[in-house]
Amino acid sequence: MKCLLFLFLLLCGVIPGYSQSVILSGVVKDSTGAPLEMANVVAVNRETQNLDAFGVTNSGGRYKLQLSREKTYNIRISYLGLKTEEFEFTAREDSSKDIVLTQDTNELDEVEVVYEMPVTVRGDTIVYNADAFNRGTEKKLKDVLKNLPGVEINSDGEIEVEGKKVSRVKVEGKDFFEGDSKLASENIPANAVDQVEVLRNFNEVSQMKGLTNDDENIALNIKLKEGKKNFWFGEITAGAGPDGRYLAHPKLFYYSPKYSLNLITDFNNIGELPFTMRDYFNFTGGFRTFNHRGGTSFNIASNDLGLSLMQNNRAREIDTRFGAFNFSYSPTDTWDLGGFAIYSYSGTDMQTNASRTFIESGETELSTTNTHQKSRLGLAKLNFVHRPDESLQLDYDVLLKMSDQQENTDRVSVSNVTDSIAENKDQAPFSLTQSANLYYTLNERNIFAAEARHLYQNEDPFYNAIRDIQPFQGMLPFDDSQDRYNINQERRVKTNRIDAMVDYYFLTGKKSHINFTVGASYSHQNFSSAIFQILDDNSKLELEEYRFNNEVIFGFSDVFAGFHYKLVSGIFTFNPGFTVHSYKAKNEQLGTSVTDNKFAVLPDVYINLQFKKAENLRFTYGITREFTDINKLAAGYVFNDYNSIYSGNRELESALYHKLSLDYFSFNMFNFTNIFASLSYNKRIDALKSSGSIEGINRVNTSVNSNFEDDILTAMGRYERRFNKYKASARANLSYSRFNNIVNQTRQISKSFTQDYQLSLATNFHDLPNVEIGYGLNINSYDNGGNSTIYYTVKPFVRIDAAFLKNFIFTADYTYNHYRNKEETVKNEYAFLNADLSYRGKDSKWEYSVGVTNVLNNEDLNQDSFNELYFSSSRYLVQPRYVLFKVKYDL
Repeated sequence: MKCLLFLFLLLCGVIPGYSQSVILSGVVKDSTGAPLEMANVVAVNRETQNLDAFGVTNSGGRYKLQLSREKTYNIRISYLGLKTEEFEFTAREDSSKDIVLTQDTNELDEVEVVYEMPVTVRGDTIVYNADAFNRGTEKKLKDVLKNLPGVEINSDGEIEVEGKKVSRVKVEGKDFFEGDSKLASENIPANAVDQVEVLRNFNEVSQMKGLTNDDENIALNIKLKEGKKNFWFGEITAGAGPDGRYLAHPKLFYYSPKYSLNLITDFNNIGELPFTMRDYFNFTGGFRTFNHRGGTSFNIASNDLGLSLMQNNRAREIDTRFGAFNFSYSPTDTWDLGGFAIYSYSGTDMQTNASRTFIESGETELSTTNTHQKSRLGLAKLNFVHRPDESLQLDYDVLLKMSDQQENTDRVSVSNVTDSIAENKDQAPFSLTQSANLYYTLNERNIFAAEARHLYQNEDPFYNAIRDIQPFQGMLPFDDSQDRYNINQERRVKTNRIDAMVDYYFLTGKKSHINFTVGASYSHQNFSSAIFQILDDNSKLELEEYRFNNEVIFGFSDVFAGFHYKLVSGIFTFNPGFTVHSYKAKNEQLGTSVTDNKFAVLPDVYINLQFKKAENLRFTYGITREFTDINKLAAGYVFNDYNSIYSGNRELESALYHKLSLDYFSFNMFNFTNIFASLSYNKRIDALKSSGSIEGINRVNTSVNSNFEDDILTAMGRYERRFNKYKASARANLSYSRFNNIVNQTRQISKSFTQDYQLSLATNFHDLPNVEIGYGLNINSYDNGGNSTIYYTVKPFVRIDAAFLKNFIFTADYTYNHYRNKEETVKNEYAFLNADLSYRGKDSKWEYSVGVTNVLNNEDLNQDSFNELYFSSSRYLVQPRYVLFKVKYDL
């Protein structure tokens, strides 16, 4: 409470000394009298030689500095290509001074000015000088990034800029584990970071810059301090605590102009999971999306067993072993080689108490679930890039993904009867992706790009359930004379997919071009499955009817040709086009085949209004035709869960999606205001819907093409502004959906409206403790066929970040949660508090720290979900309080 009172008084200007400031403002012009936008203005304290304030002029050339009263400053104004001006100013009262900059050719001074400035803008690149924003308590790259305007770390540990996920992180221009920004943010030492370059409209291929719309592509390039180049650097951390808690975390890095090496390891049982199953399945390895504007969606399913995923990487127990190696090598100026290898093991214990209310029957199931998982995940990538000259680039990439996952669950289910259930899931999926790309500039008007990709995937999910009560009586012919029902299902899914495409760009002018595209995509899949029962004497009862077995072959092809025109005129970028498709989908099973041939013309349009260098409004519209893969076509029964069976529909056709989106972004460096907002609407026609029957808590599902349309509307907005030593931010995420479902052959309309809001206020001092206070509110409203409920979560939080007595750093993070439903039949209050105190002597390589996790010893947290079949609310047990003593040595 004292910290909150201190912050309140500080923000109100009550504490003497913090509100004593003087404003220096004015306009920067060139010799013709024209205002200069993005001129740099810095104030260096004459006494301390510290950079006390800085600013960047707005579109009218205006600047504003907030300075400490009675201090004397050297004010320096610079602009690339113009002579730097400097004058002395003593801050006694608010003053105004206009500046005129004249021509200059002293390039050395310009380089020095760019280095000194905390923020500079070079075209699509924003460069942050990390030390200008650091507060002395940063330990990892994520701590540095949190200080930068417009940069955030989301709840999954991924880096976001302007509300968009960073697609790639580079260090000194070299890729750092392509495809996962979390590895960079969690492992690169903060003391190694000199500058952070935000690369907007990022495109890896220089020849394609400006030809494609890369607004969604954002990359980071981390520039290292001089002492970290051509030298090994890193750290070794070890820790131990009561109850057998431990941590070992060695990391090594090396960067030179020719090559780079990164080695990251992590062994702990304190819940720090560096690489999750979600990370594994989402990890693309830097592969580009194939023909993303073509209008076809055909996604190969994975993780069919539906293994349980942790909430916020929290569980009752987590044991982790992780190792990752990344390298890059440039043997010549024309060749670049790179790659990585990642291995992750996690042993996880989860316990959940859940309540599910089934919509159709109104029956409620209460369950207590204990789950143990073992997950071994492996990835390896090798890539080559050859640029013999500026007109040609050749790429080749190969990515291997392997895993071995087991999940064992003991569940007690209570509805109208009580059932004891043991579930066992086992899978070891394997995939190999190869990609080859060629980019060739024939001359200044003709550019070619060719892409080819091959995917081989082999999945073998195995499911076992042992129950007291026979499920699906009358439908599954199990031997009912057994003590318990031991139900098993084996599956095998093999996929071969080939994609190829050629783009031709004809430049009709300096700011316009025509793009022709031709290509094809082909997929071949085999699906087999069988259900059987293990009897009490360990013999095997095969269910031989076709309904309980699958042998399916599926082929899908898409031959397409597209045309797009792009024109840049003033602030407008106009890029409409269309793609013509000839589709063929054929599935063979039960001795017959079903073929679906379809012809489609799918338009799309892109419009961008670039008001200023860092302000734009973008509109996109496109039609997508979605096809299912083999998993929804196999007609035989497949177990999804202990009380859920799925039977595919071989007559399924494609669905049509209309998507419109409007995005606004503004980054005002004059007052460090960031605004980004997004509004999108998605209409689904002939959508693939789950249709089935429910009896009690048991359900039999299939998929159908719905005759009714679905609507999804989402809105997102974020606002951040800095007021000298303070930062205020607000965000809102809203999503409304209206689905037409079919349950027991009856149309059922389900609606959901989710709202997530957060406000926060923080200090930004360099020599005082920093505090952030915030308030979050989450509202999830569900309505299905007249059955409705609302869940509320209130989440105030406080974060403290303090360096004191020169050698100590104290951090603490407190979050309170009040979770309840509208009827207040579900209520829970819980809070999480983590704290860490560290000590490092002056110029010492050793750091000693003690950390306490879950100080309040909270036992659980809540989550809720909704689908067309039921509402669900659950309490999820988490790790107890523990103390860890750590020692870190900087290499």
